[in-house]
Amino acid sequence: MGCRKRRKQAIFVRVHRISTSIITMSVLFEGSYVAIATPFTKDGSEVDYGKLGELVEFQIAHGTDGIVPVGTTGESPTLTHEEHQKVIAFTVKQVNKRAKVVAGVGSNSTAKTIEMTKYAKEVGADGALVVVPYYNKPTQEGMYLHFKAVAEVGLPVMLYNVPGRSGTALTPKTIARLAELPSVVAIKEACGSMDVVSEILMLAPNLTVLSGDDSLTLPMMAIGAKGVVSVIANIVPDRLKRMVTLAKNGDFAAARKIHADLFRLCRVMFVETNPIPVKTAMGMMGLCEDSMRLPLCPLSDANRDLVTEVLRESQLLLANGK
Repeated sequence: MGCRKRRKQAIFVRVHRISTSIITMSVLFEGSYVAIATPFTKDGSEVDYGKLGELVEFQIAHGTDGIVPVGTTGESPTLTHEEHQKVIAFTVKQVNKRAKVVAGVGSNSTAKTIEMTKYAKEVGADGALVVVPYYNKPTQEGMYLHFKAVAEVGLPVMLYNVPGRSGTALTPKTIARLAELPSVVAIKEACGSMDVVSEILMLAPNLTVLSGDDSLTLPMMAIGAKGVVSVIANIVPDRLKRMVTLAKNGDFAAARKIHADLFRLCRVMFVETNPIPVKTAMGMMGLCEDSMRLPLCPLSDANRDLVTEVLRESQLLLANGK
């Protein structure tokens, strides 16, 4: 009987440790995360790693909880394989454990996504942002198998549901099914539907939900999301961090004031395809060159005037444009 009791206790301890590990993983990614832009040299031919280092320091100095390199805002489609890897490794080294690093690794090829996820794990990233495979439009079963294969690498996975970019969407039922995998700990949800977000929160209560739409961050947090992976954090990391912290602490009255102040800025950053407006804004603010790689092109004159107006309104530019 003594042996049986000891075995049961040992099993309980192992299960408890596993359960605790899973719970810990599930709350890894909360708060204000920046989908950081990739700075290029003026002609766009090279990644400007000096500026990337400055951007990382700018984020950390203003309290950002996590850096997400090489996502959509980081222009991952036009980076070479070598640049993609180097940006991840550089960011991990620059951050040096002062914030979380969730590396953009997704593609529409499962094999390539696994390869990049393994690389991100090797260089010390805290997690992998894995977008829904785009263009080839897999079925729900295909997407489940894709994410399951990536999750087997063992790096915590943040799903990225963005139907406006990928052409197809994970359903809440598939998301809940994926949430049963120990390595799938969070989702950046950019479907634009509060009903869908509500269903995800009900079906997968242990999955950390982060907003992928800046203007919906506060509404999503009001129903249970834990933060945001943000575009506007590239230019207002301190204000966004403050809003998210207030919401996490339940002070929605104060958070609503910041939401109202930031709302027009959130909207204008998507007046053209992301990251064109935010890269333009960063150029105006002297954070980095506003250069992008084709097929992304400079902001139209009319929208440049609009971005300038909103930046001034938000006290990010002086009257002379600097």
